Amino acid sequence: MIEKKICMLGAFAVGKTSLVRRFVSSCFSEQYQTTIGVTVDKKSMTVDGTPLTMVLWDLYGEDEFQKLRASYLRGSSGYLLVLDGMRRATLDIALHIQERATDTLGPVPFVVLINKHDRRAEWDMTDQDLAQLAQRGWSFVMSSAKTGQGVEEAFTTLARAMLATSDSSPTAGKTHGS
Repeated sequence: MIEKKICMLGAFAVGKTSLVRRFVSSCFSEQYQTTIGVTVDKKSMTVDGTPLTMVLWDLYGEDEFQKLRASYLRGSSGYLLVLDGMRRATLDIALHIQERATDTLGPVPFVVLINKHDRRAEWDMTDQDLAQLAQRGWSFVMSSAKTGQGVEEAFTTLARAMLATSDSSPTAGKTHGS
């Protein structure tokens, strides 16, 4: 069984914990709970015939008071970068987090999730913002921890990218998203 460390990254209250809970336990809670430090969970799955255990590090959300600690990132094989479609500012925070993650980890696979798609009518994020992500070469998945939309797809996409990176040459790690 292959085991891979995955970090959940993003601003505070973007839905990282809810996405992990949806992925691991298939449940959702309306109650908001702030992550203090890091919460670790696991999920075993089979991806294209390969058994894999994902060790999910749900890190506290970044804001003006708390910055991401590089020590939490070390050893990660990939990460999910979560944005809240209802708060445009989470895109700016994600851009900074991604730079720090790349500085710490190098070019490991990542997938961007734009969460809270079930509330799309209330989004503050625009089509131009999404185009900015595409211009960076980032693929993204529209997700909803509440409905489950895109959650399995995002984790599976990341798992495939990590497995492909570990099966090939060091230059293969330059692939981001899918």
